[in-house]
Amino acid sequence: MDKAHVEDRKGAPALHRFMGVDLELAPGVLVPRQETELLGRTAVRLIKDRLEEPLVIDMCCGSGNLALAIATHIPAAQLWACDLTDETVALARRNAERCGFSDRVRVMQGDLFGGLSDESLEGRIDLIVCNPPYISTQRLESDSAHLLDNEPREAFDGGPYGISIHQRLVRDALAFLKPGGWLAFEFGEGQHRQAAALLARARGYEPAAFAEDAAGLPRVAFVQKRPDV
Repeated sequence: MDKAHVEDRKGAPALHRFMGVDLELAPGVLVPRQETELLGRTAVRLIKDRLEEPLVIDMCCGSGNLALAIATHIPAAQLWACDLTDETVALARRNAERCGFSDRVRVMQGDLFGGLSDESLEGRIDLIVCNPPYISTQRLESDSAHLLDNEPREAFDGGPYGISIHQRLVRDALAFLKPGGWLAFEFGEGQHRQAAALLARARGYEPAAFAEDAAGLPRVAFVQKRPDV
């Protein structure tokens, strides 16, 4: 986990550093992990200097860390950040306002892409980035139960096999991506074969590629929507 924080001299809450962006944290919202910077850097690399005004969705946005990092590194990008709970949406909106990105980062509330149903984004998006829950329910009730001491179950629980949200993401993202648009998402250690299988079964994507962490483990999938879909 990223330990970098910035203390406010006037006694305001400490800020959490993510890809050069200082984020407010809040109870009930996932603390951004350092490993998620791999996803953020991958996302920026896919579209930076390649598109004039890229349209980006940050799904399962949490504190808004990925959306705000992309907005920082790609000044022309327009972004929609979406999450389910009141706490995450309120925090992401505060972070967008504090960073001066309220005009470029719209924070929406809903169950995955349901929160974007009124935005007329279908077939227009250049990049969808997502850090979904990916720990199995069983592990959260055993060796990973400590994660729930200070952070919400919704941020970690990926269903019986840890990929329930991935399944919906891979399926539903196709309707929003333009042909050639990118989907990039994080997954847990050892889940790369499951991620590749999900993408292959969707039959709407080019062959998947993977970004590896410092230990050489695949942790991020990135893939383009086929031009004929």
